[in-house]
Amino acid sequence: MDITITLNNWVIQKEAASTIREKVFILEQQIPFEMEWDEMDQHCIHAVAVDSAGNPVGTGRLLSDGHIGRMAVIASARRAGVGGLLLSSLMQAAKNRGDKEVLLSAQTQVQGFYLHFGFRTIGEEYIEAKIKHINMKYSFE
Repeated sequence: MDITITLNNWVIQKEAASTIREKVFILEQQIPFEMEWDEMDQHCIHAVAVDSAGNPVGTGRLLSDGHIGRMAVIASARRAGVGGLLLSSLMQAAKNRGDKEVLLSAQTQVQGFYLHFGFRTIGEEYIEAKIKHINMKYSFE
C-alpha cells in the first residue's frame, strides 16, 4: 500500500481526520460522540495518512504536552504499516520541536504495537469509554 503522511493543523486536516475518527472510534468502537471531540484538536499537530487513490486511511494527533492520541486506521488499511508510519511521523514531529519524550494512552489490545516502537508501559490498566487502556511512554534520550 502506497501511503503519504501529511502533518498540519486542525483547520487543514479536520475533514480527513474527522472522517477517520468517526468511522473507527464512533461507529466501529462505539465511543460516545461527546467523548471523541474536545477542544484540544485545534491546538494539535495532526497526521493524516492517504492512500495512492487519495483516500484518507489513518490519523493521529500530537498535543503540545507531548501526548500522542486519537490514533486510528480504517479497517481496510490495518496491518499494512499505516499505523507505524503515522506513529513515526508524530514521534519525529515531537523530537523535532524538542520534546524529550512522548506519552500515550493505548488501547490494551494494541499495546504490542507500541512496545514494538520502543514505548514502555507506565502504571496499571484502566477503563475508558468501556475499553481497556494502558499508559505508555517513549523517551528520546
